[in-house]
Amino acid sequence: MKIINNSIAGTLESSDIQIIIEPKEEAGIEIELKSSVEKQFGKQIRRVIKETLEDLGVDNVRVIAADKGALDCTIKARVQCAAYRAAGIKENYVWEVID
Repeated sequence: MKIINNSIAGTLESSDIQIIIEPKEEAGIEIELKSSVEKQFGKQIRRVIKETLEDLGVDNVRVIAADKGALDCTIKARVQCAAYRAAGIKENYVWEVID
C-alpha cells in the first residue's frame, strides 16, 4: 500500500488514540508517540502500530500517535483507517483478522 497523502483517524477522548500518517521520502516506519501510559505500554503501542502497517504493506511513513489509553484492537483499527485514507482507498477494504 502506497501512502500518498496525510491522514488522520481517531480522537483525543479517553480510551482512544489519534493517529496521523504522513508519507516520507526515507525508507522505514517512523513513530512519534505521546501517551499518558508510555512508560508502561509505550513499547507495546509502537509494536502494534508497526506490525499493523507492515501487515498492510506500508513503508516510508511517519506516524504521529496521541494515545489516551487505547486498547490494542483500537490502536490497530485507527492505524488501518488512517492508512487506507492516506493511500486514497475508498472501497474494497481488507478488514479481516490477521493472527
